[in-house]
Amino acid sequence: MSSHREAPEISKDPVADSTDLYAFVSPDAPSTVTLIANYLPLEGPAGGPNFYEFGDDVLYEILIDNDGDARPNISFQFLFKTTVRNQNTFLYNTGPVQSLASPNWNRVQTYDLQRVDYPSGHVTVLGTDLPCPPCNVGQLSTPNYESALGAPAIQSLGTGMKAFAGQRAEGFYVDLGSIFDLGTLRPFQELHATFGVTGPLSAMSGINSTNTLNVHSLALQIPKDQLTAGGINPTDPSKQSSVIGVWTAASRKKVKFNEVFLGQPFEVGPWAQVSRLGNPLFNEVIVPMASKDFWNSSEPVYDSQFAKYVSNPELANLLPILYTPPSAAAPAEGAFPKLFSYNNGSPNRVDLLAILLTGIPAGTLSVAPSFQNFTGPTQADMLRLNMAIGPSGTPNTLGLLALDAAGFPNGRRVFDDVVTIELRCIAGVLAPGIVPGFPNPGDGAAGAIYDLVNGGTDTTVGGTENYLPNFPYLGVPHSGYNAPSVAS
Repeated sequence: MSSHREAPEISKDPVADSTDLYAFVSPDAPSTVTLIANYLPLEGPAGGPNFYEFGDDVLYEILIDNDGDARPNISFQFLFKTTVRNQNTFLYNTGPVQSLASPNWNRVQTYDLQRVDYPSGHVTVLGTDLPCPPCNVGQLSTPNYESALGAPAIQSLGTGMKAFAGQRAEGFYVDLGSIFDLGTLRPFQELHATFGVTGPLSAMSGINSTNTLNVHSLALQIPKDQLTAGGINPTDPSKQSSVIGVWTAASRKKVKFNEVFLGQPFEVGPWAQVSRLGNPLFNEVIVPMASKDFWNSSEPVYDSQFAKYVSNPELANLLPILYTPPSAAAPAEGAFPKLFSYNNGSPNRVDLLAILLTGIPAGTLSVAPSFQNFTGPTQADMLRLNMAIGPSGTPNTLGLLALDAAGFPNGRRVFDDVVTIELRCIAGVLAPGIVPGFPNPGDGAAGAIYDLVNGGTDTTVGGTENYLPNFPYLGVPHSGYNAPSVAS
């Protein structure tokens, strides 16, 4: 999770595997929107001698739909080029790398960035040979990492745009080891039905499986009026024109020759999409295993074919089985049977269809009737952002569930606790506010579920995310020298 190794084929191709997508109104530059697409899942900092990098043979895109038809109106495209400066050393760097131009950095990566507008196909070149920073090798190889290498890689492209492509600290937090062990929710694992394999599980705190890991990020900061249809400035949250749909995609050439040509295999032909990502966890948790690779190759406009899995998600039906009534009195927060039982025989989860596939229309959410991020009736997995909703003065990691309308599922900020939010939504916490007559979980358990941290206003979260207050917001990558051992 959020989309780490989520499908069989893309798990074998990490440079093209999108892990997380973020879209939010920039808190320190509220006339702009920040878009971040992360790749290379579960990236260990001590990755030498061949440290992580983007794929030279991959087309990376961040796509925008601004008219509600789930087809791209804008594509920001990244293409990378890697240069080996010294052909006679195995080393990534031959001395301290103290600037982006350092001759000691042996494997240099740059990128070209362009904007494509549809349906015309007009191409605007935004930058060529833009520098990526090296990976954060360690205190001798990459001293003063952020001031000397990370921050200088932020590019101002004119017309108010900024771009960054390079290594960042993983900002997504999740208890992977627990949740994929037959749906164990570590804060309440003592209530899990262990099927006689073992006795009741002992209560313990969650473990952040992405702690001290890195990712490779594509980040853009763009004035809002460069993302809307007709170049309008979105100021009215009630207007559908203020809402954009965002997703990321990676593509490879259709034909690959494994025969070595000039020292490398080579690819030819048109681009073919091999991964995509809109909402967190969509392909990971909702799409069945047999369809995951197909989903990665398809386009959002055709996502109605997956709606049956959204309106009757497997996890919602598993929860009443995994959390059976305890023999002894359970804590109030663990009264899961009362909470989850309404899923039995109630497969039409139109609340989840709204949250994930169309956006939430105005007037349908009882706890926030004026809120909307509706893009129209076309069902499509996109991250929907109402750009007219400004940054919150008191941001909450639970986003809209905590009435912080600047957070997920209205776009997604780097610190939003999307696993907890989606678990609670699957449990039905917003269902009574969207579906007339839908049973209301009266015991409060839906609002008690969490994966790792229990939500709140501490947007530092408490792990090793090291979020920054300004662009590109994701933290300084962890260094290989300081990476903890597996046992720690």
